[in-house]
Amino acid sequence: MTKFGISLPMLVLLAAGAAAPQPARADNLLVNRVKQEQGMNLPARGMSMEQVEQKFGAPKRKLSPRGGDTAKHPVINRWDYSNFIVYFEHSHVIHAVLNTPAGNNKNPETAN
Repeated sequence: MTKFGISLPMLVLLAAGAAAPQPARADNLLVNRVKQEQGMNLPARGMSMEQVEQKFGAPKRKLSPRGGDTAKHPVINRWDYSNFIVYFEHSHVIHAVLNTPAGNNKNPETAN
């Protein structure tokens, strides 16, 4: 027993309960975003920059390319549209995501 009348095994149980995984709100946001993306017309993987611009128009902003220093770090470009963001490896789409307040897209305007 401790000074407060709690035994060591009881403290261990209390600590374990406090450390137990809680349902993550971020997981729910991600699942909702993926469902929303599936119903949208977003640039498809493999489309060229030219194809994206022809189909969706000019982006609001084209960020400076990143990477390209080695073969393991290819050049990545990011284009921001009003409702979505497109990521390119060299000149082809690798991913397009909704521009929503989830994850690191809370304020994409601040990224460069």
